[in-house]
Amino acid sequence: MTWLGRLIERQILKAGAEGKLQGLEGEGQPLPDHSGEAHLDAGEAAGFRMMAEAGVLPEEITLKKQIAAHKAQMATITDPETRKAAMAELAQLMMRQSIAEDARRKFLKG
Repeated sequence: MTWLGRLIERQILKAGAEGKLQGLEGEGQPLPDHSGEAHLDAGEAAGFRMMAEAGVLPEEITLKKQIAAHKAQMATITDPETRKAAMAELAQLMMRQSIAEDARRKFLKG
């Protein structure tokens, strides 16, 4: 463990001993599952969580949800022409999501 890790660990232990970690939101509950954020760095993931808690979602997350819903809907389509149109719409949604992700990456790099 690095010196910074040891310092952080001591601060956590000190806060626990002083009772400062009692009564926090979510105490005694399992940590939330954020496995969907594995492709993000920690800063981006924290930013997305803060926006979600504030009721604001970035376009790429909204599009990701739309894509998932569209895929579920497509599973029920049997007509070839309707399925072809649905696949074209899915491709559009996926392209828009990629553009939004690229725009965020470019913005964050400077």
